[in-house]
Amino acid sequence: MSLDETATKPHERLGAHLADQMQAVNALIRERMASEHAPRIPEVSAHLVDAGGKRLRPMLTLAAADLCGYGGGHHIHLAATVEFIHTATLLHDDVVDESGQRRGRPTANLLWDNKSSVLVGDYLFARSFQLMVETGSLRVLDILANAAATIAEGEVLQLTAAQDLKTDEEIYLKVVRGKTAALFSAATEVGGVIAGAPEEQIRALHTYGDALGISFQIVDDLLDYAGQASATGKNVGDDFRERKLTLPLIKAVAKADAEERAFWSRTIEKGDQRDGDLDRALALLDKHQALVDTRTEALAWAARAKEALTVLPEHPVRDMLSDLADYVVARVS
Repeated sequence: MSLDETATKPHERLGAHLADQMQAVNALIRERMASEHAPRIPEVSAHLVDAGGKRLRPMLTLAAADLCGYGGGHHIHLAATVEFIHTATLLHDDVVDESGQRRGRPTANLLWDNKSSVLVGDYLFARSFQLMVETGSLRVLDILANAAATIAEGEVLQLTAAQDLKTDEEIYLKVVRGKTAALFSAATEVGGVIAGAPEEQIRALHTYGDALGISFQIVDDLLDYAGQASATGKNVGDDFRERKLTLPLIKAVAKADAEERAFWSRTIEKGDQRDGDLDRALALLDKHQALVDTRTEALAWAARAKEALTVLPEHPVRDMLSDLADYVVARVS
């Protein structure tokens, strides 16, 4: 039985289809995260790179290039670039969030220290730009450099917006476009660019990645309240405890009466959390159908991603990307 026959989830089927290319990406990642003078760099980066992530973002770059008929080798560099940027942001995020767990394992900042996580993240960012330059494409460099800036901008915006009850869905979307969707859309777009695809197809790939990334993040925020810790690697309510005003809470706050708003102000804005507050928060989310409405929004973005694919050539990869958009939302019932 082939890998394609045994793989059941869309990202697994995509991984099976791109297995040889992903092997080349992984080899390049290991080669470029080495350091002759600072052995802590490969130690810290390998801890995260080897943690069992799906490698979804680099797969999207390979898939886009494959879908557009690319026959060269620079898509391997771009896929590794995307993974380095993603890994760097995770290292930095865990420091900012003071996280102790990532993908079900202790975070690098917990095992080593904050200084190591920040500096190794900086190193991986630098490596990612070296890889971009090697493609010889100024347009690719522009897209990925803009994505890196947008990611940082989104993270800074989240610092000010996450604990402010005035944060609305428009601001939330800006944060999500920065911290998550920017890299998804850049990953798919550069695959089309390196393949020399028509502009209409490149725009479609950008739209697909943007909508997929937004749907992905909305579902992640939903899973924080509706997921299983064994599946997500996080405890239910971590975002509440960390006082993050994500879409489910934003929807509940928008419908809150004076007493409920006072509760959200105490727990989120002021950080005065007590025993039983998480249960109260979950009850309010249920009362105002915030989780149901959040899932509906994720479905709408997934549908937008699928619609974008219609201008791209008929191809097994196009079908896998369409199924992937459905699967992202299917992670939560």
